Amino acid sequence: MLFGRRKGMARRRWRLSAKLLIASSVATVIGFSAICANVMLDMRRGEEELARQMLENLAAGIDADIGRNIEVYDLSLRAVASNLVMPEIKDVSKEIRHLILFDRAASAKHFGAIQVFDASGQLWIDASSLDPRPENRADEEYFTVHRSNPDEGLFVSRPMLHRGAYSIVLSRSISDAEGRFLGVAAGSIRFSYFHELFDRLNLSPDDTITVLRRDRTIIMRKPFNLDVIGKNLATVRTWSANNLKPTGSYAGQGPVDATPRLYVRRDSSGPLYVVVGKPLEAIFRVWQREVIRIGAIMTALILFVLGTTFFLGREISRRAQAEDKLEELATTDALTGLKNRRKFDLEIDTEWRRAVRSRTPVALLMIDADHFKSYNDNYGHQAGDQVLVGIAICISDSVRRAGDCGARFGGEEFAVLLPGFSVSEALAVAENIRHKVAHWSEEEVTTVSIGVASMMPSAGLDWPDLIAAADKALYAAKANGRNQTVVANVPQLAMVA
Repeated sequence: MLFGRRKGMARRRWRLSAKLLIASSVATVIGFSAICANVMLDMRRGEEELARQMLENLAAGIDADIGRNIEVYDLSLRAVASNLVMPEIKDVSKEIRHLILFDRAASAKHFGAIQVFDASGQLWIDASSLDPRPENRADEEYFTVHRSNPDEGLFVSRPMLHRGAYSIVLSRSISDAEGRFLGVAAGSIRFSYFHELFDRLNLSPDDTITVLRRDRTIIMRKPFNLDVIGKNLATVRTWSANNLKPTGSYAGQGPVDATPRLYVRRDSSGPLYVVVGKPLEAIFRVWQREVIRIGAIMTALILFVLGTTFFLGREISRRAQAEDKLEELATTDALTGLKNRRKFDLEIDTEWRRAVRSRTPVALLMIDADHFKSYNDNYGHQAGDQVLVGIAICISDSVRRAGDCGARFGGEEFAVLLPGFSVSEALAVAENIRHKVAHWSEEEVTTVSIGVASMMPSAGLDWPDLIAAADKALYAAKANGRNQTVVANVPQLAMVA
């Protein structure tokens, strides 16, 4: 019936409210979680950017120091190479030649003495001695490079054992005015220079500093490992040069070990470049602690919000069910289970208004138990109540549409509202009810008389007119002998069905 439908709608509204509360809370939790995650990612990017700037500054300082020393040493090599081709140098003594060649040569504890080799690789002049020992370096990398290409310029050798110490050799070719190859001027920078430079820096044990030649040969690395020194990264198949471009950075596993690091490359115009690295775990250690702390707080808040939301949702549902129960009790006849008079008046008013809008008929059955008063007096109130319950069951079995409304109108009188039914359709329902009551009632304990009315709402008519018409038809049925159905025909009553 209509009221049952509305009751279901009311319950669904309450349930929707509970679901809406839960959905809103979940959406809020997701929103705040997304904001928190975005803040955490911003913090992570900030930590990475700060580490990158620090590594860039560190790499710039190291590169500047190495570049400055190589440049100073290269100036000495240039001076030696240019002075040797002066014609006057042949006519001076060894002592004067040393003063001319090496007077302005750079000298430091980490710099090896400059040596000059002739075109065959034999040691010709040594800055550390007026009478150098015989020595041939024709097979060394730096000599073969310059012999093959006299225009090579400054060349930095692979790390090697040079004159009793691990060093890199810096060399320049010596050519005459016609460009003929005359020899090589070579000097060295010992590993001790790099060790001292790196030791001055405040680094963590897992931080790395790598100095590489342009062909990606490792010249020096901290932490120091002879197995790594001299290795050419171009031979490492798992590592691509595009991973770490000049003045760029890379986060991940490097070519030397498996520790994930943030690497920053500093490039200058010199023959060497510097790459510094810091473990990602060290960079994000503070950030990870903050993530764990904030994550724990957010988890606790989420659990609290969701728990409270589900609790409130359950209470809302319980309240909705209780209110539905109260509404049902307030609109239901306690004895028969049908709607009471108050609910019937609300339903007929609603359906009448709907019929006015849709221009459809409204039918009404008025049902009365025959001889109920005498039956009640003879058999008692409990037996009379059973008769009323039986009639109500017959009505409920015959009225099944959602919009129909069966109600106890008062005492032994019942009403059935049939929206949209014509007279013939309402008459069929009425006869069905009457026959069911007669079949249910043993030995004709009781029967019912029914008045039927159907109206098309129009100006000057209202639903009380429909009740009055059906009521007149009911009284006509009783006057005609009871246990029958009479149809009201406005303004006159119809004959017995």
